[in-house]
Amino acid sequence: MTSHQIRQAFLDFFVSKGHLIVPSAPLVAKNDPTLMFNNSGMAQFKDFFLGNGTPPSKRIADTQKCLRVSGKHNDLEDVGFDTYHHTMFEMLGNWSFGDYFKKEALAWSWELLTEVYKLPKERIYVSVFQGDEQDGVPFDQEAWDIWKTMVGEDRIILGNKKDNFWEMGDVGPCGPCSEIHIDLRDQAEVDLVSGKSLVNADHPQVVEIWNNVFMQFERKADGSLLPLPNKHVDTGMGFERLCMAIQGKQSNYDTDIFQNTITVIEQLSGKKYGLTGTLNTTDYTDIAMRVIADHLRAVSFAIADGLLPSNSKAGYVIRRILRRAIRYGYSYLGFNEPFMCQLVPVLAEQFKNVFPELQAQVAFVTKVVQEEEKSFLRTLELGIKRFEQMAAPPAPDGGALDGEIVFELSDTFGFPVDLTALLAKEKGLKIDEAGYEKALNEQKNRSRQDAAKEATDWIEIPQPHGRPRPDGGTDFSSPSGGGGGLDFVGYEFTECEAQIVKYRKVKTKQGEEYHIVLDKTPFYAEMGGQAGDSGVLVSGQWSMVISDTKKENDLFIHISKDANLENIIHHTSYIKAKIDVPRRRLIEANHSVTHLMLAAMRRVLGTHIVQKGSYQNEEITRFDFSHFAKVTDAELAQIEEIVNAKIRENIALKYYVNVPIAEAVGMGATATFGEKYGDFVRVVEFDPAFSVELCGGTHVPATGKIGTFKFVGESSIAAGVRRVEAVTGAKALAVIGQQSVVIGQLEELLKGQKDVVKAVQGLIEEKSALQKRIEILENEKLGQLKTDLLTKVAIKNDIATLIARVEVPNADALKSLCYQLKDAFTSPFTIVLAAVINEKPQIAVMLSEDLVAQGKHAGNIVKELAKEVKGGGGGQPFFATAGGSDVNGLDRALAKASEIL
Repeated sequence: MTSHQIRQAFLDFFVSKGHLIVPSAPLVAKNDPTLMFNNSGMAQFKDFFLGNGTPPSKRIADTQKCLRVSGKHNDLEDVGFDTYHHTMFEMLGNWSFGDYFKKEALAWSWELLTEVYKLPKERIYVSVFQGDEQDGVPFDQEAWDIWKTMVGEDRIILGNKKDNFWEMGDVGPCGPCSEIHIDLRDQAEVDLVSGKSLVNADHPQVVEIWNNVFMQFERKADGSLLPLPNKHVDTGMGFERLCMAIQGKQSNYDTDIFQNTITVIEQLSGKKYGLTGTLNTTDYTDIAMRVIADHLRAVSFAIADGLLPSNSKAGYVIRRILRRAIRYGYSYLGFNEPFMCQLVPVLAEQFKNVFPELQAQVAFVTKVVQEEEKSFLRTLELGIKRFEQMAAPPAPDGGALDGEIVFELSDTFGFPVDLTALLAKEKGLKIDEAGYEKALNEQKNRSRQDAAKEATDWIEIPQPHGRPRPDGGTDFSSPSGGGGGLDFVGYEFTECEAQIVKYRKVKTKQGEEYHIVLDKTPFYAEMGGQAGDSGVLVSGQWSMVISDTKKENDLFIHISKDANLENIIHHTSYIKAKIDVPRRRLIEANHSVTHLMLAAMRRVLGTHIVQKGSYQNEEITRFDFSHFAKVTDAELAQIEEIVNAKIRENIALKYYVNVPIAEAVGMGATATFGEKYGDFVRVVEFDPAFSVELCGGTHVPATGKIGTFKFVGESSIAAGVRRVEAVTGAKALAVIGQQSVVIGQLEELLKGQKDVVKAVQGLIEEKSALQKRIEILENEKLGQLKTDLLTKVAIKNDIATLIARVEVPNADALKSLCYQLKDAFTSPFTIVLAAVINEKPQIAVMLSEDLVAQGKHAGNIVKELAKEVKGGGGGQPFFATAGGSDVNGLDRALAKASEIL
């Protein structure tokens, strides 16, 4: 069976068992503070397990894109060195939400593996949870008894909490599990050693392929376990390992999932994969190809899901994965030019019928990867130069490269420790591993402290009948069921009466805050780019200011630093929730104009324009989009003209709710890659022939309410991604007014000039010509100064030494003078020049290369001299500069230079 057939057989099997097949969620986790990426098949269903939402079916199956490269589940450093670890992987899964349980789940697992996939029964081992006294969870007798009817007891294994109790993280849904393992070794090896002894022993051919998790508990922040309202089933089968087993391979990378990519890598590099015929964990040609084939998937699908490589958070993780692949290609396959980008279309074609979002954006993803490769290949060259400087003779103390330097190469240049160790070994050096670990741990501790947030468990508020309402009446309605936060009434209302369902205290670096969940709310929680509402909760004489509203899982979290919550709860759980209406109206204007702007962009710039990110608050709208060139002033003006015309038309808002996703797409609705949409969506329309989008945000009732639209910025934020910023209403008029004032001032200064733009352009050209003339004169002056200074050179200990105070116009001239003097020397030399530039002292030190090779360092010298002028400085070993505040100290600095040199 091919991998496509294996995947389809799984889905078809569970359709026959009454399951609904749903699409994969994006790789990037949304609205879940406990996850950076979706790292398991169940991540997108977490709310259903917690009772915060209702699944579209009690039985669901899918294949989910997963990424495990951060936090508790981190396989990155193992990838490439064995047969089965991956960054991104597919997780085949089936779920039961309060429907079937262990009996059906385990029986179906056995049926699919042995009857459909025809895997040998005698090679399969299963495990059940042995129980845990500390958590008070008993031995899973039920699972044991079910397995006994299908598998001999000699192939049932008891597993401890580490192996057979599954948890997503420190908090959240969890429960005992039953794993299914398969022994893929040759029969000769099986005859020598039983597979049972190798289960969970990290043997590359005795691997887990399926895990049946029985969700019965929720782990709280204090470590305790609470039973979930309903029992659920969550199963996950590693697709790559399953294909290895069915296709009779010894490695995941030998399956057709990866061989397409590896074949192209062979062609591009001119090297062969698997020359030894067996898995070789020391052959770096093979390791590099496995790393590239794996990392290509993680990077490509993450970008297709809307995540761009960056220097922070999830974007940094993707950049790190991509750079690891580039580094292996550079070091072991001889790739000195971008190569990963050539593999993206191969991957897109392979998965076009499974995850079509990559094929739909193949040109964009290819361009992003290509630009990242170009940038990092330049960085690699700089990193190697930095290494050469630090490893240059004489040898470092103890023959070991300092751990701080090793960390700098890793953190700044993306050099993994093994690359630095390899480079060091070639020079007969070692690396200070202890020093590196110390620097790394210090950085991790800083990151933890920066991200520190401590939250208590949710405190549920009882909802008995007959509690007083804020209006003085009495409410005898049924209590809300505890999920809360799901009844958003903010499309129609700006205030409503509500009940506090639960709350928690959260300690952050900024202090303590309260997170509050209501049974219904007019507060819009930040999502889809629209900022969360602020406002107030009122109950009698007490009130609480809500500073922000966030969405966490499927809950609307009202955030407040106001301690009045305790007083309100003591009095009543009923409150009146009121949003800041003027602020909401400004946000709505900025959100609605973004829809108009996107439609106008697609008309002016082309239909390739796709949203890559956006943010709208009361001040501004910021919009990121795919485009490979700067948006010209003329194009921006044309977009502005179209948007303002639509505003003047005062087009009424139309929205449609609970529209089947296929019908919405048929209406021409624009969707955003990386967002997960349900089977039914909300469609927002401003003229069906102009702007139709899938959107859950709030909007102006008609475009006339926006007032005016004006761009205030355009820039590049990543390869192939541009960003525009714009303002609306009074802020737009203020910008236009400011521009009019500037034009008026220019007309006043350029009296008699009919064409202000042409006049200013003429002045710029005249200034440029004069600047060039000044540079010529300054260079001539520097040449004469150089000649004069060479007459002052003294020879000390066979070293040409020049220490002088000079007059130069700027720091660039001081640097240029040093380099011109350098070219005049043939013997070892030292140069120290001092000058007053813009009434500030400046010092430059330059040393010949042979002196640097002897251990001299211009940066260390200039730091000492800078003390005399009350300043600081530094630089490279051969050239360094310093500045200060005490001009009177320059002569002392020169005298000190004479002593040092």
